[in-house]
Amino acid sequence: MLDEDDHRYLGQRLDLFHLQEEAPGMVFWHPRGFTLYRLLEEAVRRQMVRDGYREVRTPQILRQAIWKASGHWDSFSSNMFRLAEDEHAAAVKPVSCPGHMQLVSRMVPSYRDLPLRIGEFGLVHRDEPSGTLHGLFRLRQFTQDDGHIFCLEEQIEGEVVRFASALRDFYAGFGFQEMIVGFSTRPEGRVGSDAVWDRAEAALSAAARSAGLDCRMQPGEGAFYGPKLEFVLRDRLGRQWQCGTIQLDLVLPERFDITYVDSSGARRRPAMLHRALFGSVERFLGILLEHYRGALPPWLSPEQVVVVPVTDAQRPYAEEILQLLRQKGVRAILDAGDDSLSRKIAIAHEAAIPLVAIAGKREVERRAVALRERDGGHQRELPLEEAVAEVARRCAPHA
Repeated sequence: MLDEDDHRYLGQRLDLFHLQEEAPGMVFWHPRGFTLYRLLEEAVRRQMVRDGYREVRTPQILRQAIWKASGHWDSFSSNMFRLAEDEHAAAVKPVSCPGHMQLVSRMVPSYRDLPLRIGEFGLVHRDEPSGTLHGLFRLRQFTQDDGHIFCLEEQIEGEVVRFASALRDFYAGFGFQEMIVGFSTRPEGRVGSDAVWDRAEAALSAAARSAGLDCRMQPGEGAFYGPKLEFVLRDRLGRQWQCGTIQLDLVLPERFDITYVDSSGARRRPAMLHRALFGSVERFLGILLEHYRGALPPWLSPEQVVVVPVTDAQRPYAEEILQLLRQKGVRAILDAGDDSLSRKIAIAHEAAIPLVAIAGKREVERRAVALRERDGGHQRELPLEEAVAEVARRCAPHA
């Protein structure tokens, strides 16, 4: 029996998604849930535009040679879904990094192009043990908001500072004000020489100090190719969730022979930063559902307003309200069914819709709207244009 605040229970109650044994660790998204998924993607895309990223898409299946070069074939093999493709060993991608390497190697950027920032909503697959699967929190198929920055070593500090500053505001838009930061150092199983790791850890540590980050040390928790900063959020229950990350990598550009052309025309090796805001879109949604107990803020709700005519006589006016709201970009629906007004309000509350716009005889006569809040049932009447403007303002994206 699931707790009523468990995201798996909320996923069923709010008709968002389901999981079934024929596709373990993979999500069946219902229309309301996929709306939420897309809203999270759109929030990241807006941040990508602000930060100067260019969105890309890379293949789902890559042959063994690429995974050998990245080190995943040897260091991450137990988590990869392997297959044979035309007698060639291959794997479904667990990360997007090697695909991005293929793109940058074709670009051969100039030093004037750096920092070069690319990002992808990478659908990845990892062969997690069945006993570890847990709703949206631990899946075999999920989406990473994966981004990579290729830059000069002297640009590392500025890029880390830029990322950390933007991340704090980004999380605040979702209602998370506190951000804990961990510094993860070289693991026992790693690639690259100790000298390279010394240089990477020193550079990332200096960048963290410049960003004003008070980091807790996490010895041995780095990625196999480089140290990383992990950004942890605290939810309403005080639980900590590692979400964002930025990782400094001086190894993979060498292994994939990634170069840029400097001012003299010579080829040089760039530094590489791996970054993510959510880490996993699905997992972040699970965190949000439990943090808000399913009552997501208006800008994140699948439907933001339900317009309700009291009787059939008010339906034409209700449809006018509906169209005005939609023209403002509000996700509004109409409930013109046979249920009573009180029942329609109850249905909207059960679906966690933030606002109900009521159109009765008096509202039609006054060209007004009665707005009812999801929390506490507070209701007030506003002139039509004022009501539409207020709803649009309250439902505008916060991140």
